[in-house]
Amino acid sequence: MALTHNLGFPRIGAKRELKFALESYWKGESSRDELKATGASLRQRHWNDQAGLDLVPVGDFSFYDQILDTSFMLGNLPERVQGFHGDVLDNYFRVARGRSAQSAEEHADCCGGVAAGEMTKWFDTNYHYIVPEFTAATEFRLDASRLLEQLAEARAQGVRTKPVIVGPVTYLAIGKAKDDSDRLALLPRLLPVYAELLETLAAQGIEWVQIDEPILVTELDADWQHAFTTAYHQLKSCRVKLLLATYFGQLAENLYLAANLPVAGLHVDAINGRDDVLPLIGLLPSHKVLSLGVINGRNIWKTDLTAVLDWLEPIAERLGERLWLAPSCSLLHVPVDLASEQKLDPELKSWLAFALQKLDELKVLATALREGRAAVAGELAANKADLDARRASPRVHNPKVRSAVACIVPHLGMRESSYARRTPKQAALLKLPKFPTTTIGSFPQTAEIRQARADYKAGRIGATAYRQAMQAEIERSVREQEKLGLDVLVHGEAERNDMVEYFGEQLDGYAFSQFGWVQSYGSRCVKPPILFGDISRPRPMTVEWITYAQSLTGKPMKGMLTGPVTILNWSFVRDDQPRSESCKQLALAIREEVLDLEKAGVRVIQIDEAALREGLPLRRAQWKEYLDWAIECFRIAANGVRDETQIHTHMCYSEFNDIIEAIAGMDADVITIETSRSDMELLDAFDDFKYPNEIGPGVYDIHSPNIPSTAHIVDLMKKAAERIPAERLWVNPDCGLKTRQWGEVIPALANMVEAAKTLRTAA
Repeated sequence: MALTHNLGFPRIGAKRELKFALESYWKGESSRDELKATGASLRQRHWNDQAGLDLVPVGDFSFYDQILDTSFMLGNLPERVQGFHGDVLDNYFRVARGRSAQSAEEHADCCGGVAAGEMTKWFDTNYHYIVPEFTAATEFRLDASRLLEQLAEARAQGVRTKPVIVGPVTYLAIGKAKDDSDRLALLPRLLPVYAELLETLAAQGIEWVQIDEPILVTELDADWQHAFTTAYHQLKSCRVKLLLATYFGQLAENLYLAANLPVAGLHVDAINGRDDVLPLIGLLPSHKVLSLGVINGRNIWKTDLTAVLDWLEPIAERLGERLWLAPSCSLLHVPVDLASEQKLDPELKSWLAFALQKLDELKVLATALREGRAAVAGELAANKADLDARRASPRVHNPKVRSAVACIVPHLGMRESSYARRTPKQAALLKLPKFPTTTIGSFPQTAEIRQARADYKAGRIGATAYRQAMQAEIERSVREQEKLGLDVLVHGEAERNDMVEYFGEQLDGYAFSQFGWVQSYGSRCVKPPILFGDISRPRPMTVEWITYAQSLTGKPMKGMLTGPVTILNWSFVRDDQPRSESCKQLALAIREEVLDLEKAGVRVIQIDEAALREGLPLRRAQWKEYLDWAIECFRIAANGVRDETQIHTHMCYSEFNDIIEAIAGMDADVITIETSRSDMELLDAFDDFKYPNEIGPGVYDIHSPNIPSTAHIVDLMKKAAERIPAERLWVNPDCGLKTRQWGEVIPALANMVEAAKTLRTAA
């Protein structure tokens, strides 16, 4: 009864070993063999960490992205990299980031790089995947070598394996046609390759294969629903048992479809889709396994084990051996090991569970179902005590904050005047040219910056020395921008470790881990702060740094803030109240900072909402409720300023076309968005919707080391001007520059400034 398994494990390593190995290889400081050895070592360790499970995932490890892995396994490589020879891994990195290792490029004809694959968010998470590219001529050809190599490694280690692959319908659904072709028309070409893959695994003696189809938790039209029926009836003759995995939401109207697909088992997210479970049990054929994701794979709070058992025990009685238990989704979205946290407050730590602790929770539940609760009485009692302590803790609840939220009234979110009336006032004050240039906020986080921060935190230098070091870096950023000729400057954010963590560290109600890293994309890792209680701002957070930067120049200096919705969505958020309530608390705190910046003489303030769309529910029927409170929270934070103060916001790596009206409702004076990797495709929204305010379509892909040419930037901006009046266009990168090197940033921005001059001359 109650077989246990996992859908996926964090691959970066508890100490970010994969990140450092990748970056070392890309810089040419280590060999390909050394990188591969690091990968093998991490896989071995992670399989050992999961040894207590009945089935352990294989194939969930990736050197960059599991969707890009799938594209290579299916032979679906963009034409622009097909002519390069050498190791497959180098072509893989060229698609991921435009280049591979420096040493590899010395022997290729692409030293200037190639266009990196488009990157966007994986459903409603902060994980970014490389979007598969299709055309009407796309063909598929199996290369299962990566998966088979990992399978051989796992078997040598004695692991009872369950290969993990992305399903064919989801793969087509999350990709993009680069022409006007129909992605579903490729299904007949794709399915034979999947059948070949499954037969290859069967020949290896594999019994179960996990095939991920998360697109089933979204609203599907009749054609896509039919695609599932077509795909799985064609694959049902394969000699492996398929566990079709869904996660991140409810099956809802796809419930009957999922229950009746000819697969051996179905995994559902019992955290976000619990209401599906009982109806599903009634629909499932008597031979089919039901895997329930009963541990939250996306947040770090301890599971209420007693409450879960109260719900599970009748289901286990009914299903017997047909019941499997797992986390709700891959544990890719949580940190590896809470035991590494030696500095975290002990009380708060007792409320948390990282990936390894979640697997321990899973084992407790399985043991209770197999042997009775008495077998784990100690574990259940300890779990209850920790949860009771959290509920009663005075650290969680602040009556003053709750009173402030209760006093929110509509006028808090309203500007004094409309955009049409306030923009002339801003123009008179700022005196900007046509096609004004700016950046999104951050400049390179150099080794010197990181060392000064580490020395300060470790007590090796004092507050005065640290402040002086950061001021020196801020001055460097200002002087470089002046030399480049940028129009609206930024202070460079030298003092900030992360755009969310920096603010969380200064807000009451937040806590921070040392090693709570999760992968955002490739080698990029983030350490989400832990929002555990009511939020308030004890003191100003950015005013000192911004006013110092403004004192260095006569040009406008942007105050840089992270917006309430992004702080919320990029945190591990408390689960004991609605997210909207926490967001309103954050909005009031950021509003205080905005007003203090304005009082200090800052006339341009950017409030980044990079994660606005990320929090959008997966089903359109639920969008309005989310957008109503999310946009309200941004407006509360931003709109208390005078007409003369120009408010900017920034969003990146998401599709906006279907929520463009809500974005317009934010009423920011200027919005900057990512468009460089999509070749301005994101601006298609403006064909039908007349966006009322100013917009900066990103023209410099900062996630690639490639340096855009002046001509390329001019071409992109001309495409933008076809949809948006030129007098309302800004020229800027598509995101912050903290991950790049000064040697890349300066020539790229120089080309951007030159492009703006060219555009002004032609206007």
